[in-house]
Amino acid sequence: MHELIVPLPDGALAVPYVEVAGKSAGPHLTVIAGVHGAEYTSIAAVREFARALDPAWVHGRITAVPVVNLLSFWERSAFVVPLDEKNLNRSFPGDPGGTFTEVLAHHITEAFIRPTDYLLDLHAGDLPEALEPFVLYDESPVEEQSRRLAHAYGLGHVVRQARAGRTVGGSTSAVAADLGIPSITAEAGQNGILDRASVDRHLTGLANITRVLGIDTRPSTGTAAAAPPVEHDGWVWLRTTTAGWWEPAVAPGTDVDAGDLLGTVSGLLGNDRTEIRAPEAGVPLFVTSSPAVTADGLLMGLARASA
Repeated sequence: MHELIVPLPDGALAVPYVEVAGKSAGPHLTVIAGVHGAEYTSIAAVREFARALDPAWVHGRITAVPVVNLLSFWERSAFVVPLDEKNLNRSFPGDPGGTFTEVLAHHITEAFIRPTDYLLDLHAGDLPEALEPFVLYDESPVEEQSRRLAHAYGLGHVVRQARAGRTVGGSTSAVAADLGIPSITAEAGQNGILDRASVDRHLTGLANITRVLGIDTRPSTGTAAAAPPVEHDGWVWLRTTTAGWWEPAVAPGTDVDAGDLLGTVSGLLGNDRTEIRAPEAGVPLFVTSSPAVTADGLLMGLARASA
C-alpha cells in the first residue's frame, strides 16, 4: 500500500492507494473512486478491484485509489468537502494555494491524473440521487479513445460532453481531457446505498476496460458482450428557481418528450405549485430524490435524445 500525503490546516491527510506493476511494460491505468465520499458502490468496487490485482497477469501498471475524498467519506457528506463546503469534482485541476478542496484537487491531479495513460473515475448516485447507470466522457483530441472506454464499460447510456459550455466543469474527466488523457466517469448505484448489483456492474466495467486495453493478460472468460449503449450528445441540468418541496414525476432512465411533466416544486404547505417540464426530448439519468430543494437546487440531469 502507498499513501498520498495532502497538507491540512492542522496536519496532513494520508490517502491510501495500491499500485501494481506487471512483469512486462504496457499502459498505465489509474482507477479512482470516492471523489464524492458517500457514493459507496463505486468505492466498494475499487476496493475489491485493488485487492484482486496480481502482477502475474498485469501487463503495464495499475494505480487504484478507493477513496480520494477521505474527509467527505468519514463525515458522510454528500457532494461537498466539509472543511470548505466545495465540490471536489468541480475543483480540478486545483490550486496549491487555494482552499483545502482546491489543494486536494491539485494533489490528485499531479499524483494520479497527469502521470497516467488512462483514467477511470467511478461514481454513483449520492445520498439524495436516484440514478440510471451511465458513462460520461469529454470532447477532446483523444475523445475517440475515451468513447471506446465508455462503450467497453458496458452501462446503458453514454453521454458526450462538449468542451464549450461544459455542464460539468472542473471534473476529473474534464481536466484529463484537457491534458490529452483518455478518461471516463462511470456511474452505477444510487442514494448512497451499497447494493451488490451496482458494485458488480462497476467490477464488470473494470474487467472489460483492462481487457480492452490489453492490461489483463488472463484468458477471456467468453462473457457475452453488453448491448450497445444509448448515446447522448450532452444534456440539460434542470434547477428550481425557488426553494420548496420537490416531487419528481418521472423515474431515471425514462424517455421523455419536450413539454412532458418532469415534476413539481411547491411550498411546504402545498401552495405555489410550479410544474417542471422537459425543455426538449431526452432521458433523465439522475433525479434528485429528496423532497427538500433550495433555490437554484439541482432537480435532474436530462440527457439529450440521440439525433
